[in-house]
Amino acid sequence: MENSGVPVLRPDPATPIDPALPESALKGLGSRAFGVYVHVPFCATRCGYCDFNTYTAGELDTGSSPQSWLEGLRRELELAARVLVVPPAADTVFVGGGTPSLLGADGLRSVLDAVRDVFGLAPGAEVTTESNPESTSPEFFAGIREAGYTRVSLGMQSAAPHVLKILDRVHTPGRPGRAVAEARAAGFDHVNLDVIYGTPGERPDDLLATLDAVLAAGVDHVSAYALIVEEGTALARRVRRGELPAPDDDVLAADYEMIDAALSAAGLRWYEVSNWAASDAARCRHNLGYWRGADWWGAGPGAHSHVGGVRWWNVKHPARYTALLADGHSPAGGREVLTDDDQHLERIMLELRVAEGLPLDVLDEPGLAEARAAAAEGLLDPSALDSRGRAVLTDRGRLLADGVVRRLAG
Repeated sequence: MENSGVPVLRPDPATPIDPALPESALKGLGSRAFGVYVHVPFCATRCGYCDFNTYTAGELDTGSSPQSWLEGLRRELELAARVLVVPPAADTVFVGGGTPSLLGADGLRSVLDAVRDVFGLAPGAEVTTESNPESTSPEFFAGIREAGYTRVSLGMQSAAPHVLKILDRVHTPGRPGRAVAEARAAGFDHVNLDVIYGTPGERPDDLLATLDAVLAAGVDHVSAYALIVEEGTALARRVRRGELPAPDDDVLAADYEMIDAALSAAGLRWYEVSNWAASDAARCRHNLGYWRGADWWGAGPGAHSHVGGVRWWNVKHPARYTALLADGHSPAGGREVLTDDDQHLERIMLELRVAEGLPLDVLDEPGLAEARAAAAEGLLDPSALDSRGRAVLTDRGRLLADGVVRRLAG
């Protein structure tokens, strides 16, 4: 979940796309933070709410396997080195999915070795993998820690069995906490738990029990996301048939306030609208790169990349992805060069979400007027506006962040 928020995928192209980047995109490469995202498309089961680019074993043909995917990944990383000309060392690596832990410690070691061989890792690089608690063990955590991973993100979603059932999650409620303890014992200082709130049938006491379990686990980072009913998912079909109610905006707002209050009281402070950390060191540097307009190469089926104002996305299906690379082609399914207006809008949309806020000099005169009005309405912090020259969301502003973005962007 931590790696959510990428642009919507387009249909695959009929002919391969030229991977070359314009000189303007490569200018300054390496002077900005650079990350590598690796998408693992495999899952043991499909969760009813999930619309990520993932596949269970029964949904793939015999030509799509973790081994063929890894071969394709190596080829894409080699392509990246040619496209970037002088590939910078990776400041961050994030292995997401899907369920990366299904690869096992040895598989994840191979993934990181492939990234290290092509890009190298900058001193102090952050290396994260997502994991499902049910496919981890003390041996797994010890193996990936020894391989060079520095951070683990575990999917918890809820501590309430009936909520997990609605979400089609297969782990037992107590397993995430035990997985956190195992990761800590293996030497991981930074461990995240993902939480989903607003599931139909979730009561306030259920959410409080989840928060109690999160805090008892002793993690230094929490990501909490409101449930979104995505078209094409099993959950959307159940809502459409009237079997489940759609999430209620007022309930979601109350849930968010409950989460923020509990985490803040425990010493975890928000640094992005959906993320809380116990310290600056506990923040997810990879995701901060997304929110601050850094460069990253996204490798794997359906992965997105951004370098110097050019964005592209890979074809979705693992078989198509590996076939293109095996034939010497780029796996890109589409690309776009962001205009100045595009980049201006995205900067407002993303930087306003972080606790440091948005520099006012990014805004035009109408945007500045809207910022002052939003501060008067309690949506932006007036002191940050006046003393630091930054638009910083208040607690109430976080609940209405999308609306504030639209106002400042004009």
